[in-house]
Amino acid sequence: MNIDFSDIEYLKNPNGITLKADFKQFLLSLDVPTVIDISGKDQNRCRVIVTLLHGNEPSGLIAIHRWLTSHKELPTPETNIRFIICSVEAANATPLLSHRILEGGIDINRCFGSDNNKGYYQRAKIIEKIIQEVRPEAVIDLHNTSGSGPAFAVSSLLSTRGLSLTSFFCDAIILSGLELGALMEQDFNCPTITVECGGANDEQAHEVAYEGIEQIARCPSIDNFQQKKSVEIVYKPLRLELKQGKSLFYSTHNEGNDGVTLLAKIEQFNFGGAHKGQMLGWLDENGLDNLQLINESHEDVISEYFTVRDNQLVCATNLRIFMATPSYKIAKNDCLFYVVNRTGTSIV
Repeated sequence: MNIDFSDIEYLKNPNGITLKADFKQFLLSLDVPTVIDISGKDQNRCRVIVTLLHGNEPSGLIAIHRWLTSHKELPTPETNIRFIICSVEAANATPLLSHRILEGGIDINRCFGSDNNKGYYQRAKIIEKIIQEVRPEAVIDLHNTSGSGPAFAVSSLLSTRGLSLTSFFCDAIILSGLELGALMEQDFNCPTITVECGGANDEQAHEVAYEGIEQIARCPSIDNFQQKKSVEIVYKPLRLELKQGKSLFYSTHNEGNDGVTLLAKIEQFNFGGAHKGQMLGWLDENGLDNLQLINESHEDVISEYFTVRDNQLVCATNLRIFMATPSYKIAKNDCLFYVVNRTGTSIV
């Protein structure tokens, strides 16, 4: 598929005909990344909501379309809102909303903040510019988790406004020290959070995204907003990754595979974490050398978090696990899951 990475479409206060009858019809009507500008009561301020950086994470799109079409007339938020629908080509590939990226493509959420000006990096730069030009007072990037699990937010910086934004959607935020080239890591001179709304097939995830948009639209001032619920802060998780060339499998029992075999129901640990001694899968004779867990100092600290019992992969301490996924492609090409020592949390 030939892609013009410079092509962007703009819609301003679109009518019902443009928005179509449902979110799928609307998505199919889009050919390229699309910006939807909604005029607010205060047109001197703007909030930005981004979605579909990954083409198989639909909750943001579903929620945006629902918010735009739930009433007879287009809603009028307290401030202008700029919606940015990104990886339209991947989302529209058959089957609809099942491709994270196009075949042969790269993850655009690893392309931000780069000096590269070609391909997906060019598109990332354009999206950054589209956000910067409205001088936003908040940027929210809506995603789905790669496996089922509760909603949580992620941010590179901690602030009272960031906590307020988080409380619109969920009750936990991860303070990340990782530098991956994600949109969330860019400086837009305002609080920027990623919201992982839950699994792509979970109705509750779509509801999380919708309720968050609804509250943001009705909030006159983020600065003066009083949190309605406490937010748990999870500090600086690490990415458990396969080493280059290692094999990955999923199973309910030990099959003697090479490399790493994770429990088939690994995503269950997204809900409650894993205690010391918990078995997560099996390893071949190379043990922990199949895996790496790199901290901010670029040290491999795998043995501080995991150990081997016989040939089982076992937690060496009480852990909080995020984004554990049964998707082979995501786990192999991105990471198996994110992990933090359970002492690394606080509630505000």
